[in-house]
Amino acid sequence: MKHFSTLRQLKSFLLLWSSQAVSTLGTAMTEYALIVWAYGREGTASSITLLTLCSFAPTILFRFAAGAIADRWDKKRIMLIADLFAACGTASIFLLDAFSALQTWHIYLINILLSLMNAFQEPAAFVATSLLVPKEHYTKASGLQGVSGAVISILSPALGSVLLAFGGLRLVLLCDLGSFFVAFCVLLFLIRIPKIEKQQQEQKEHFRKTCTEGIRYLRSQPVLLHLILFMTCVNFLAKLGNDGMLAPFVLGRTGGDQRILGAVESAIACGILVGSLLVTGMKPVRNRLKQIFWTTAVVFSGNLFLSLSLQPWVWCVSSFGSYAMAAVMNANMTVLMRERVPIEMQGRVFSAESTLKNGSIPLGLLLGGFLADHVAEPFMANDSPLQRFLVPFFGDGKGSGIALIFFVVGILGIILSLTRLRKQMYREN
Repeated sequence: MKHFSTLRQLKSFLLLWSSQAVSTLGTAMTEYALIVWAYGREGTASSITLLTLCSFAPTILFRFAAGAIADRWDKKRIMLIADLFAACGTASIFLLDAFSALQTWHIYLINILLSLMNAFQEPAAFVATSLLVPKEHYTKASGLQGVSGAVISILSPALGSVLLAFGGLRLVLLCDLGSFFVAFCVLLFLIRIPKIEKQQQEQKEHFRKTCTEGIRYLRSQPVLLHLILFMTCVNFLAKLGNDGMLAPFVLGRTGGDQRILGAVESAIACGILVGSLLVTGMKPVRNRLKQIFWTTAVVFSGNLFLSLSLQPWVWCVSSFGSYAMAAVMNANMTVLMRERVPIEMQGRVFSAESTLKNGSIPLGLLLGGFLADHVAEPFMANDSPLQRFLVPFFGDGKGSGIALIFFVVGILGIILSLTRLRKQMYREN
């Protein structure tokens, strides 16, 4: 009976979650196909990191305004409009490809549009989830979102590769548009998102002041602020490492073998799935901060295993383990934000948090691509005493320079995480 009661309480959330997962799967297949397309056309790490950069930068730049709008306006309407514009971007790629006019710079521009829409969609969806889910089920909701993300990551490379093989990029794009139609109709006709009762003072508040309210709130919450700044450093290092450079690393070391890239990405997704299921089924932990810090250390250890091995099965195993811990870390971070931030401010605070912790991602991507193409890869390709010393550890040829970057990033990330864990334990004692 308890399980049926929980399902009734989560009915609207489950409907929204499942339909959005279908749409996200279509988008993920498109992203995978475009990465393969761009690398095949350009053949450089920078081409992939720039593609990712265009997917992040507008989201970060417009997050403050988007968070304020998410708290003021109808969440459902924001999500519908953002999804509609995103579908137009996918349709544009389809038409350009159909007329044999698609260029790499077209994808960069369209990714900027999609990122801009994501800036508005994500805070609205975050608040919508808080409104649809009772507080006692926040951890379950975060776990389920992690599960769907993992399943999508597992399926998208496999399905994307199959669709590319049988119908090319256009078939992938058509499937993406079909998945959007399903999610759009479910949200439009079947989901009712409760409204927040707004205080009169907030209604009269100047919009510019509202945009910065999230930062002011975080400044009054030093625990949250310090945690977010820690995550800012983590995201910078992650984009320098395997989170931002995995595709050029695997494709470079395997001579462009898409099957191995798909296997490693599927292992990552399986790890996220297992970690998310663990979070969904386990009891809430007492000290979320300590769990965040030690799981982050484990995540960065995956960079070390990737860098020191030439075996794809080692890449798969290490990626599985580190990303399982990443799922646990992210779920605890999300629950901590939902628990500590008043629901009427979650759009603004979520946007402030996202801007701060993701603000370092473009720098990490740009620096990672530059270091790989112009520093580390040329260094490992040219004979020198230091290069000969490093070759037994990182190999030679394409991808060895990126492996060196992975190793340095792994060491720095572990030191950062364990230092924060030690400080947290010291404060508690």
